[in-house]
Amino acid sequence: MVENPVVRAIQADDLPAVLSMVGALAEHHGDKAMLSAQDLARDCLGAQPWVRLLVAEVGGSLKGYAALVPLVQLQFGVRGMDMHHLFVAQGVRGMGIGRALIRGCIEAAQAAGCRYMTVGTHPDNEPAAAIYLAAGFEPLPPPGPRFRIKFDA
Repeated sequence: MVENPVVRAIQADDLPAVLSMVGALAEHHGDKAMLSAQDLARDCLGAQPWVRLLVAEVGGSLKGYAALVPLVQLQFGVRGMDMHHLFVAQGVRGMGIGRALIRGCIEAAQAAGCRYMTVGTHPDNEPAAAIYLAAGFEPLPPPGPRFRIKFDA
């Protein structure tokens, strides 16, 4: 267990470290991150933030992050959050940082008036599933068909 990770909102000085961690998470999943520092600043620190990004700091160094994006069930008047990313740096995994980030995300969602929070994992990631179940999440059935349209940038 790491000594008291501090979970807090991202700050401008955190952008380079978070950008690096986003790249590491993308690489872990076989992707190449296309995110720029400007994109990250716009989406987390801009006038209309799109993402609530929490970081975990240990001894003055960032060791992980979690990204929350809003959800809604408009017909019920219910807000929710999806934990879009959860990342803990290699070398400090299994030391409580992920659990601290999950708790921080739950608190942030509740403070935003959310009535629920979701998270997804790879179907074969049984350790992550066990962590979410232990944190109080319940399994959901797979969603039905979804569709997408892309727009030129």
